[in-house]
Amino acid sequence: MARLQPANAGWYRRAIRIRRSPLRMPAIGFAMRPARPSTYRFSVRVPFVLATALLALGACKEPPRPQRAAPVVSVKPAGKGPLPYVVIANGEVEANRTVAVQSLVSGMITNVAIAEGDEVREGQTILQIDARPFRAELDRVRGTLARDEAQLARARGDSARFAGLAKDGYITKQALDQAFADASALGATVAADRAAVQRAQLDLDNTTIRAPISGRTGQLAIKAGNLVRAQADPPLVTINELRPVLVRFSVPERDFVEMRARAGLDKPLTVSVRPNAGDSSRTTSGTLTFINNMVDRATGSVLLKARVENQDRNLWPGQFVTVGLELSVDSNAVTVPPEAVVTSAVGSFVYVLEDGKAKRVIVKVGRQSGTVMKIESGLNGGEQVIVEGQNRLSDGAKVELRTAAPAGGGRGGRAGRAGGAAGGKDSSATPKEKTP
Repeated sequence: MARLQPANAGWYRRAIRIRRSPLRMPAIGFAMRPARPSTYRFSVRVPFVLATALLALGACKEPPRPQRAAPVVSVKPAGKGPLPYVVIANGEVEANRTVAVQSLVSGMITNVAIAEGDEVREGQTILQIDARPFRAELDRVRGTLARDEAQLARARGDSARFAGLAKDGYITKQALDQAFADASALGATVAADRAAVQRAQLDLDNTTIRAPISGRTGQLAIKAGNLVRAQADPPLVTINELRPVLVRFSVPERDFVEMRARAGLDKPLTVSVRPNAGDSSRTTSGTLTFINNMVDRATGSVLLKARVENQDRNLWPGQFVTVGLELSVDSNAVTVPPEAVVTSAVGSFVYVLEDGKAKRVIVKVGRQSGTVMKIESGLNGGEQVIVEGQNRLSDGAKVELRTAAPAGGGRGGRAGRAGGAAGGKDSSATPKEKTP
């Protein structure tokens, strides 16, 4: 320590005191107090001040922050190939033909030849009505017809004889005209009798009720011994044709305009039908057969129907299904998973993995078809597009590729830095996983 006291001291004396604290930087205090006019004393502890200041600066220096780990992402290659233009709509299955069977004659049911839910063929006997009254009626009109036919034959013979006698003048012309009139009247009576015979025969035939179409029967409304009336409600049984079936669905007007532009109105378009319930993976193909001739003003849609063969009976009348109407096929469409597209205020973009870094690429998004989305511009196909972890990325950020879990069921570690992964390199080229 050195103390200097000049000969000509000033009005004030300065003392420099150094206080050292273990938790903060050394504080340098200045104390000013009046002194004798004739003296000025300046005190400095130079070596101790410098050493303490250096130690304090070294102790207060912040430790280096740990480097943030690179985000872990998953990638999928952008596809390129044919992409069908499919319009998705909700539909309902209906029978190709439905017949509500009713009796054409009144009588008592004597036999029910089918059970509920049976498969029937066209012309197969399903019900039998007591035929005895109708058979008796047929015999009666047949007898009447035979009697009238005999009278007609006699009247025609009399007319022929009267015509010969009238030439010789043995009978009057009035008697001849009466003979011809009687023969004509009997001819009309015979014709009416023949019609009655046909009607009686038809009623007798209608006592046996046959299936008008092939299909599956529904619930029976009658049993043996019940009395039925002709053409009375409810129907005896309903038969639905299940092979083929029709699928009724509606498409919005904008899709209808697209359909006309791509395929017209007379082209037999392909339709895929998938049940909404049950095994939804089973898809059945059909053909568009009907387009309504007007747009529904209430819904702004157009009614369409497709014919499906339904040989495996995968579809059932009244069932709700999802219909895919294929309009055309884009031959070289670039597609990515929908989750890869990020939408912002300035537009849509995707992250592409190049040399271990995420590169932001502005894209123009087209339509979505199933599990892929069409990219109109921005990608050429084959790029490694990031599909998971985009929310933590920025343009040019380094990333790591996610690896699958090991076969033993343990937690999958992170892969090494993804440098060169954009070129479709194998995952074995990445550095080894870190051992926790």
